[in-house]
Parts: sequence; C-alpha cells; structure tokens
Amino acid sequence: MLNDAHCHFFSTAFFSTLSRQRGRGDSVQQLCGELQWDDPGTPEALADRWVRELDANSVGRAALIASVPGDEASVAAAIASHPTRFVGFFMLDPSASDAAERTRRAIGELGLRGLCLFPAMHHVPLSDSRVQEVVEIVAGHPGTAVFVHCGVLSVGVRRKLGLPSKFDLRLGDPLGVARLALAYPNLPFIIPHFGAGMFREALMAADTCANIHLDTSSSNSWIRYTPGLTLEAVFRTALAVAGARRLLFGTDSSFFPRGWQRGIYDAQRQALSAISAPAEDQALVFGGNFDRIFP
Repeated sequence: MLNDAHCHFFSTAFFSTLSRQRGRGDSVQQLCGELQWDDPGTPEALADRWVRELDANSVGRAALIASVPGDEASVAAAIASHPTRFVGFFMLDPSASDAAERTRRAIGELGLRGLCLFPAMHHVPLSDSRVQEVVEIVAGHPGTAVFVHCGVLSVGVRRKLGLPSKFDLRLGDPLGVARLALAYPNLPFIIPHFGAGMFREALMAADTCANIHLDTSSSNSWIRYTPGLTLEAVFRTALAVAGARRLLFGTDSSFFPRGWQRGIYDAQRQALSAISAPAEDQALVFGGNFDRIFP
C-alpha cells in the first residue's frame, strides 16, 4: 500500500491566478510555455493524468492541494471524477472576508477534507481569531484535517515567474500549531516537511499533542540548516518522538511533465531501511496512516 499525502493540483485556475498577479496579460498557455510545463487543461483532464501517473507508480491514493486560495472547485472536480483515488485539500487565506463561508462550502458542499493554512504567506498568526473560526468549522466534520505550513517557505513557481514572495517566516512556528491542536484534540493537524527547518519545534509540538502529525514530503533541503543532519537521523528522531502512526509520506509533486517524484519516495524508503525501521512501521508511514485519517 502506497499513498501520497502531499501533491499540488496545478490547475488552469492556478495558472490564471499567477498570471493576474504578474499583471502582464499572459494566457495560461503562454505561462506554461515559459515554464516549459504542460498546459493542465480542464480539472477532469488533469485528474485523469494524475490517475495515470499514480497507476504507473503503484500509488493507491493521493491528497491533491488546491494551491491558491479560491481554487477549491478545481480539486472538487478532480475528486468527483475519481473519488476513490483522491482526497481534496484547499489553501485558505484567513484574512479574506469570505474565509469562513469558503471553508463551510469547501468542507460541507464540495467534499474537500483538508484545510491548508500558510501563516507566513498570508500574514495571519495562528493565534488570530479568524484562524480559530475556520479551524472550528473543519473540526465539526469527521474525516478532515488541518494542514499548517511551518518553517521556511519557498514557492518555486513564483520565483521562476519573478513574482514577489513577501513571507513572514516568524509566523510559521510549529508551537503555534500545538496551541490549536490542544484546543481541538479530536482534529488531526499536519505539519509538512517535518517542520521545514523548525524540526525541533515540530517535534516539541508533536510530543505535546497526540493529534499532530508530520508529513515527510519534498526533498527536505532544510536539513542543510543543521550541520551534519541527515534524512536518516530525521526519520529516526521523528519515529522516536512522534511514533510511526503520526508520520505521513508525501512527495510534494506538482507539475507535468515531471509528474510524481519517484526519487523522493526512493530516498525516503532507503532512509527508513537504513535505520532498520520495522516493516509494520514503514507500512503505516507509506500508506496506512493516510487511510486511517482519511477513510
């Protein structure tokens, strides 16, 4: 069993949003041509391509993230096309005037199951009452989770297009997630990339709150901030503190033609084998935990 808890759904609406932010009037086709990425087409067509990609890599299910606020409908269409293969997440800016309404619709009507918060990107502290309002909405729906990006934040596509990224990294502290997790003990919280450079704080948060999970996604290049740290040591420590039941494998895959990042899976599988992680623990990390949280 292999499930991926972290894939981005780079839809036509996603690229349209970036084009508007750039302010040059580029079409989606022009933008994709500049990036040398494939035009995603309709959400259904992109969903079909993701299914073929998952099949080619023996991946059973995947979380698809609507990667700009307001793109919930694209992921909802993908899920409607392949309900047994995808779980839908959506990015939300809690400072938006319709944030609560969007959350209710995404979770209650569109069937999405993961609220994604990026406090450093949207400049809204996790202690803000607007964050608590949307988290409370999600908490009322079993089978859902809250994903909170912490630590260093770098959006490669924005950098490629020359778009400014005025992120306030001070707001991405995993200890703020612990405060929310303690308030909603029955709601799973997911901190991606092992805390993305705030590994110590992510471990502290997970040790304090049994409902905090760590996702293992991306190349985890933040490891270079701690001299001598290795992916093997990260996994060994995370397993010791959080336990195998609270680690979720992910790749951070996003665009085509690159597709699903097999190399990240191979590196993580090798790291767990190198530390002699039991087969049953690896089964939880690579698939079982995802199915338990998102049945």
